[in-house]
Amino acid sequence: MNAQTWSTIPGLIRDAVARYAGREAVVDGRTRITYAELGERVERAAAACVASGVEPGDRVALWAPNTLDWIVSALGAVSAGAVLVPLNTRFKGAEAADILARSRARLLFVTGTFLGTSYVASLRRAQEAGAELPHLDEVVVLADTAPDAPGYRTWKEFLAGGEKVTAAEARKRADTVTAADASDIIFTSGTTGRPKGAVITHEQTLRGYEIWADLAGLREGDRYLIVNPFFHTFGYKAGVIACLMRGATMIPQPVFNVDTVLANIAAERISVLPGPPTLHQSLLDHPARDAHDLSALRVVVTGAAVVPLRLVERLRGELHVATVLTAYGLTEASGIVTMCRRGDDPETIASTSGRAIPGTELRVAAQPGEPGEVLVRGFNVMREYFEDAAATREVITEDGWLHTGDVGVLDDGGNLRITDRIKDMFIVGGFNAYPAEIEQLLGVHPDVADVAVVGVPDGRLGEVGRAYVVRRPGSVLTGDDLIAWARREMANYKVPRTVRFVTDLPRNASGKVLKQELRAG
Repeated sequence: MNAQTWSTIPGLIRDAVARYAGREAVVDGRTRITYAELGERVERAAAACVASGVEPGDRVALWAPNTLDWIVSALGAVSAGAVLVPLNTRFKGAEAADILARSRARLLFVTGTFLGTSYVASLRRAQEAGAELPHLDEVVVLADTAPDAPGYRTWKEFLAGGEKVTAAEARKRADTVTAADASDIIFTSGTTGRPKGAVITHEQTLRGYEIWADLAGLREGDRYLIVNPFFHTFGYKAGVIACLMRGATMIPQPVFNVDTVLANIAAERISVLPGPPTLHQSLLDHPARDAHDLSALRVVVTGAAVVPLRLVERLRGELHVATVLTAYGLTEASGIVTMCRRGDDPETIASTSGRAIPGTELRVAAQPGEPGEVLVRGFNVMREYFEDAAATREVITEDGWLHTGDVGVLDDGGNLRITDRIKDMFIVGGFNAYPAEIEQLLGVHPDVADVAVVGVPDGRLGEVGRAYVVRRPGSVLTGDDLIAWARREMANYKVPRTVRFVTDLPRNASGKVLKQELRAG
């Protein structure tokens, strides 16, 4: 089957419900529902959106962790013709209000309390402090209670309001959605400035994640633990959308906790576990790992500038994971640009992010074998930054090439190795130093569990490297030891001049190291 079978996400949902009706669709705590039941819930949510006044093209925001309610409310909104705007669960009230205002969202689904924080209270404080949300007509709290205030309703009350809309009316609305319509606006993580909203269409989403599902080998009956946050493309599209395409079971996990991951893999017979390298590293190193049955685990897909070769080898050798793949993507390219293929050797998987996916072109703005900015062109490149023509022109050329802002090298086989963000590169005595390359080298040290490198000012050389290192349990590695080791393994200008040991590295919810925090420290 190819993406043309479903031209829209509502069409995909309807097809999945018909094809996999009796198969388990979602497991969320004690709640287990089939694809048929998921279809019914999504249809109710879509009817409630229509009843609440959502029109095709309206933006509907969603600020909540990975749960069944997230899946149902998101798919319901999109089935009603809305454009989904997922909000980062790490946002504070003012940050969420900024995205709500800029997207002019007219409906917001929000969690009740998550990790001890009331998101509703946080948003209301932002409004009291002056944040204006004139377009936000309604807030639906995904909980049993909601503030006794105009425009606030519980999830149950919201769904009850949709009872006046018939199933036929809801389906008629879903049928008005076209492949070229925007399906979502994913705001960038904001690690290098104010978040911008990448507009992605139904066609781009479906084509990209049909390819992802094919290359990963996702299949009917797979049980997929979705730890990657749903507000991120990797969680929503490589997770929810890909599972719908294949009839896989979704097991959403709202918070990354390695003990919970281990318990879920064993109890739910998890076969698919995408995530950042740190997730898999912590899984392998957990002292209680052998007490859990992880034998069902079959597919791991990871992605980052640095994926230690040892990690790939351990996943294959110690956990017997048949398929371990790396990939590269960015929000502005629908979250998917390159991917390794099953059958690639471990070194290719660890040292590169694979080759361009079908239907896309890739080039590096440099001489062959030299690092340069990665550019991509193809169906996956976003339509635009939402209502920001100037910013769109800055990153997409007239002939369709997207400037990614990432630095990489292409090998003779077309495999891409990301060496860094352009803004993260630093210059040591006239030599370009790429932190990701240095991190890859330092990561080989047997006592290094995790590492990040940033450039810091130096009176003689302009800038030099500083390494922030997480030691392996029980290690007594010193900074002098690591620097001496590095001098034997890499060119002198790449060697960090200082080392700081930390218990963990600051990361955003999509797994990227927050290097500005390290520089500030």
